[in-house]
Amino acid sequence: MINREIAIKISQRLGDNKAIILLGPRQVGKSTLLREISKDLAAPITWWNGDDADIRGLLESPTSSLLRSLLGKTRTLVIDEAQRVSNIGLTIKLIVDQLPHIKVIATGSSSFELAKHLNEPLTGRKWEFHLFPFSFDELGHHHGLLEEKRLLTIRLVYGCYPEIVNYPGEEEIRLKQLTDSYLYKDILTLDRIQKPEKMEKLVQALAFQVGSEVSYHELGQLTGLDNQTTEKYIHLLEKAFIVFRLGSLSRNLRNELKKSRKFYFYDNGIRNAVINQFSPANLRQDIGELWENYIISERVKLLAYRQANFNQYFWRTHAQQEIDYIEERNARMKAYEFKWNPKAKKNFSKSFLNAYPATETAVITPDNYVQFLTEL
Repeated sequence: MINREIAIKISQRLGDNKAIILLGPRQVGKSTLLREISKDLAAPITWWNGDDADIRGLLESPTSSLLRSLLGKTRTLVIDEAQRVSNIGLTIKLIVDQLPHIKVIATGSSSFELAKHLNEPLTGRKWEFHLFPFSFDELGHHHGLLEEKRLLTIRLVYGCYPEIVNYPGEEEIRLKQLTDSYLYKDILTLDRIQKPEKMEKLVQALAFQVGSEVSYHELGQLTGLDNQTTEKYIHLLEKAFIVFRLGSLSRNLRNELKKSRKFYFYDNGIRNAVINQFSPANLRQDIGELWENYIISERVKLLAYRQANFNQYFWRTHAQQEIDYIEERNARMKAYEFKWNPKAKKNFSKSFLNAYPATETAVITPDNYVQFLTEL
């Protein structure tokens, strides 16, 4: 069993009366994680699943009396796939306020419904956590850093979803099943998504543009969507934990790109599955993009699990000067370049260093990436 780093942090929040919200893509192990820590949950435990129609019906317009009757002597209530339940935030608020002896834990495989219904009613009443596919740090602790380093080229192609890691040799068929069955499930249940085939084309277009600036207009031309719909669909892909964005840093130079963005996939395997590209890493023309997506997505996991409040950017000018990745915390910046070839030379832009003179710099390669993915 591969231990999840976030498990300890969740266990530390079980003693108060705030709800715990655990968000993350489908199939990353949210339910498994909760069952693993169930020994720490106050019993009796009631498990509800928002994918079940009868549960959704019961919770559409609950009252405190109905909830008290349904839950009886329950001490811990777990609601899986809570984003499927209308007004779930109000339901959880009712339990927290009216039934304070019950600890509520809600999981969601997409945050758009939860975010819409949770933020206001649960202000000050929740702890929120994110769970991702296995991280480099988790896998390294499980079978050793040396072994995980040996598996780097496998991770670049097939990613780190639990099912993929646990069934070596079956990566391609399981990734295809994962993307076909679950990738768009939450998004396509929304009434406003009328063109699922164009959503799929949009995901493929983003996969081919990993590490590059993204233009909504260009994506719209590729997919047949207008700019507004393209932006809306991408927003939903972010809320479903398929992709995430980096914005551009722009403060000191007139020719810095000010409103640009890049998109990365939370998992390399998903990225490769949507374009059906599973060639070995060292034979890939897009090895640089695979390396950049892997290293940035793994860093995102680390920051989330350590609950580190860093600002994250890329930097580029109209003169094509660029830096792959920048982190800022407490007004201090660190700038990084990611190179698959350890021998590749990289000189950081003098314009950038003059504009941001206190910035630390580093080039991350397969020779030195371990510290970047295990330490802040």
